[in-house]
Amino acid sequence: MNEHVSGERRPNRLAGQTSPYLLQHARNPVDWYPWGPEALGKARREDRPILLSIGYAACHWCHVMEKESFEDEGTARLMNEHFVPVKVDREERPDLDSIYMDAVQAMTGHGGWPMTVFLTPEGVPFYAGTYFPNEDRHGLPAFTRVLEGVAEAWRTRRDDVAEQGQRVIDAIDRGSRPAESNDPLTEDVLRQAHGVLRREFDPQWGGFGGAPKFPQPMTLEFLLRCHLRGYPDSLEMAETTLDRMASGGVHDHVGGGFHRYSVDERWHAPHFEKMLYDNAQLARLYARAWQVTGQGRYRRVAEGVLAYLLREMRHSSGGFFSSQDADSEGREGTFYVWTWDELVKAIGEEGARSFGARPEGNWEGGRNILWTPQSETDDQLAGARDRLFEVRQRRVRPGTDDKVLASWNGLAVLAFAEAGRIFREPRYVSAARDALRFLQANLLEEGRLRRSWREGRTSGVGYLDDYALVGLGALALYETAFDGSVFGFVRSLADALLKLFRDPDGGGFFQTASDAEELVVRPKELFDNAVPSGNSAAAELFLRLGLLTGEPEYERAGVSALRLVRDLVPRAPTMLGHALCAMDLYVATSREVAIVGDPDAVDTKALVAAVHGRFLPNAVLAVGRPGAVPLLQDRQQLDGKATAYVCEQFVCQQPVTDPEALVAQLIA
Repeated sequence: MNEHVSGERRPNRLAGQTSPYLLQHARNPVDWYPWGPEALGKARREDRPILLSIGYAACHWCHVMEKESFEDEGTARLMNEHFVPVKVDREERPDLDSIYMDAVQAMTGHGGWPMTVFLTPEGVPFYAGTYFPNEDRHGLPAFTRVLEGVAEAWRTRRDDVAEQGQRVIDAIDRGSRPAESNDPLTEDVLRQAHGVLRREFDPQWGGFGGAPKFPQPMTLEFLLRCHLRGYPDSLEMAETTLDRMASGGVHDHVGGGFHRYSVDERWHAPHFEKMLYDNAQLARLYARAWQVTGQGRYRRVAEGVLAYLLREMRHSSGGFFSSQDADSEGREGTFYVWTWDELVKAIGEEGARSFGARPEGNWEGGRNILWTPQSETDDQLAGARDRLFEVRQRRVRPGTDDKVLASWNGLAVLAFAEAGRIFREPRYVSAARDALRFLQANLLEEGRLRRSWREGRTSGVGYLDDYALVGLGALALYETAFDGSVFGFVRSLADALLKLFRDPDGGGFFQTASDAEELVVRPKELFDNAVPSGNSAAAELFLRLGLLTGEPEYERAGVSALRLVRDLVPRAPTMLGHALCAMDLYVATSREVAIVGDPDAVDTKALVAAVHGRFLPNAVLAVGRPGAVPLLQDRQQLDGKATAYVCEQFVCQQPVTDPEALVAQLIA
């Protein structure tokens, strides 16, 4: 199937896929299959192990392994002869990624991408690793040696292979079925988690632990919430981290947005890929930090991230793309780094030094990563940024993974909706509305969400995080623009989530729907990694809906998801940042704010502004005519004026029509 024709390789079975990552491998000499019945059937018929390779389009080391091994004729011949090679985009199949990442970690003690897992024809993992080089290097065996060794073990030591695989599956299965905690969900859990964060905090550079450093926006949002609770050092830890990240090389000072993570503890040298989920969460975080502190630098960062997303990551119909590569012109970071001479020509020596550049370079190969040692000079650097942007636009751009993922777009809707209300910027609200309409038009089929869309084609069924994060994004849009049809859409997603994903026996929610493909285990995602886990996102969604509707089933569902991680939270708070935020909502004295009036009327808008102008993470807001949303039921206007009701546990204070009186009730 992969012979050469006129000097060019015929495409393999990946050529018909929608994922840009899979399409990148469509002309490898490897006889790749996508995951599915054809590959699994071939493995069973021919009694061959499956070689499963999982990665994603923006992954630098995935590109390296492709060039070294998957494009090599000899390596491909070994793969094709002894295995059924299967390539998976982790962003399209988070269920497979979750199961087999657990296997990699169980067998090796670490994980990452590219992920390389050898499976029995039944999908049971028996040997695994991540990146393997094309020759013995840095303590890693050459990939060809791995292939030969695994093939030999499959032929001659089948019983050992089966035993190893069963041990791994048993370990994964145990880990995927945590019991609900019987201990109460109290503020003490939050205090314990906060104490761990204080101990792990890096007071010099911000963030938690050493290199590599990831932004962790969910953990930082929890610190903003802790600041409201009066927990010591919370705001200082958050601000130090936000400032260090914003001034570091992990922040794109020319084009806006943030790279995935920093390889050092100083936020200086990033892996240069840019992900939608990071930038959506960080835009919202910096907007909230501006709301808490009033510091203009946080607003500038948030607006820079949002401008980047609108300029480079948005489909013409409103959805947002997934990522941009680290590499261009065959090298990592080429688009983003500068020689000294390039900088001096564009902005002069003083300008170059203001971005931390040196004649000998501050990074590999004499090149410079831009950073701002003195963030207070931000306004003075604006002109230099504009000139560098013009120069950089003429370079060869990194590739963009232009598939539209439901869950990540839910985060984008959330970010633009909140930024629109915080900054009172209608453009952002319009962007949120357009993105949600895109999802409804393109990724909703017969009431069911799909995972991914690209060029008019959908791929894969929706997962728990798709339903929960699109629901949270839509709910944020409702609480910004008060369109009753959006609220109805949120409830339809929530009800479908309960039906498809709930675990009535073990508590919380499965990652896959009840009618999804049967895998070796049915995974249950607990930990918040780069994206909120499906369970923590569902917990927040149901708790907020419970406050807006008074529906006890919603609250019970949210609490059930939190009970799964209740005992883990004090031990690993940086891995459960969103769960902590949802738990903060549950244990807080939440405010239900109902404003009865025409959402477009001046007096209604004045009351809404009083709510939107404050950081109130544990408040919900409904606006409209009586009964438009359950929280508005039986509420009446006073003297024909827009009227606000501030309630706790559906017990309300005196209704008010004056914005200042409303503020007094909110901060009491």
